[in-house]
Amino acid sequence: MSVFEQDRNSCAGRGVVFPMHLRFRLPGFLALTALCAVAFTGTASARTHIAVGLGDQTPAMFDAPAYQALKLKKTRYFIPWNARHDRKELDRADAFVAGAKREHVRVLMHIASDTLVRRKAHLPSVKAYKKDVGFLVRRYRKQGVKEWGVFNEANHDSEPTYRSPKRAGQYFAAMRSICKGCTIVALDVLDQDGVKSYIQRFYKSLSSTLRRRATIVGIHNYSDTNRKRTRGTKSIIRAVKHYNRHTKFWLTETGGVVEFGRSFKCSPSRAANRTKYMFTLARKFRHDVKRLYAYNWHGTDCKTRFDSGLVSRDGTPRPAYAVFKKELGGFLR
Repeated sequence: MSVFEQDRNSCAGRGVVFPMHLRFRLPGFLALTALCAVAFTGTASARTHIAVGLGDQTPAMFDAPAYQALKLKKTRYFIPWNARHDRKELDRADAFVAGAKREHVRVLMHIASDTLVRRKAHLPSVKAYKKDVGFLVRRYRKQGVKEWGVFNEANHDSEPTYRSPKRAGQYFAAMRSICKGCTIVALDVLDQDGVKSYIQRFYKSLSSTLRRRATIVGIHNYSDTNRKRTRGTKSIIRAVKHYNRHTKFWLTETGGVVEFGRSFKCSPSRAANRTKYMFTLARKFRHDVKRLYAYNWHGTDCKTRFDSGLVSRDGTPRPAYAVFKKELGGFLR
């Protein structure tokens, strides 16, 4: 097959076919090749340049055919800051990282609370953070984990940092010292009341050098996504960029909620609708947002206070799964 024929067939696959009588007229051929290139560029530019991943806490996700069909390349896992003292926590994390590696999926590992009981988490000293989190960094860097979050959802009262943005800033400095060369989510916040003040106090605790180095901030925008609004995400981005206009944002945890306490009664159909809006919201902020991690894969069949799974407990895809898979086509992996 000639080069001209290869180019013609390639272009035909994009909906542009060269007339046969022009194939051997060089000026006409070159002109049509240029038109083909423009057509292809237009198609490519329609894709939103935000990479999509999916967070979960169970390695079984990686073996599910429905998950594998999504062809995702990124995932997120949160681990207690003191997991080095809990063999079961380490075993679970080991299994998750191994499952991700087997499927060639990159893990963002986020440091988190030692308990999810609200207002009960222990706030570690900077020394304890460096010692225990340093252990985790060394352990999982050997397994290929190079992306780390300093502290999950730092402004929520299930995390020990919710009253201490200054300590969250100190942890960022510590993470930089124990994870040189890593990609680091410097601050991770929920779009709730008071988030702007938390961000301000966090940045005021940092030196000018650390402010410049805080180039990635994570956002959990459940409120915006499930109430179909933009104000929380917009407020967080504006507050952060006041201190570092070069910061980029990752939606480190978001998704259509199936059930959440009294606020959102069990409704898979509503979750599907909000999953679609999750992608709409990401597109609105595409100039600042570079990644989106939906949460999560496994649902609980509305048997717990919180359920946002794309599949039910037995692995059956919910309506949100079909929406997620369809919308994914317009984004990066």
